[in-house]
Amino acid sequence: MKKLLKDFKDFVNRGNVMDLAVAVVMGAAFTAIINAVVGDLVTPLISFITFGVDFSSMGFTVGEGSDAAVIKYGSLIQSILNFLITALVIFFLIKGINALSRKPMLGQAPPTMSCPYCSTQIPDSAVRCPNCTTILDASKVPKDVR
Repeated sequence: MKKLLKDFKDFVNRGNVMDLAVAVVMGAAFTAIINAVVGDLVTPLISFITFGVDFSSMGFTVGEGSDAAVIKYGSLIQSILNFLITALVIFFLIKGINALSRKPMLGQAPPTMSCPYCSTQIPDSAVRCPNCTTILDASKVPKDVR
């Protein structure tokens, strides 16, 4: 029994399990944001553009009387539109988040290093010193340029 509890504790404390738990919680919070943007901003704009057309009520009846079948193709159209709108909102949000994360924060300089030959401060990602033209890391130089 102790071994089982120890194995369970090791399993739960592994980094990937904790990362997954954090991802699920963040995903739930992100879902609320996406639903608010789609439901409160984008859908009313589309309703305004389409003059209030409600796709979900569209359909046709096959047969007559109480045995008639109603084919509601409008629900399919509405679901497809909701999916496309949600995907578009997620695309733009992720694109915006990525753009913010690539830029250094205001007042924060990009990471630099000192050239070992001429002591010029250069970006960490530099392959060649712009001052003395020394190759700093030959492994980063593309093979077709060597």
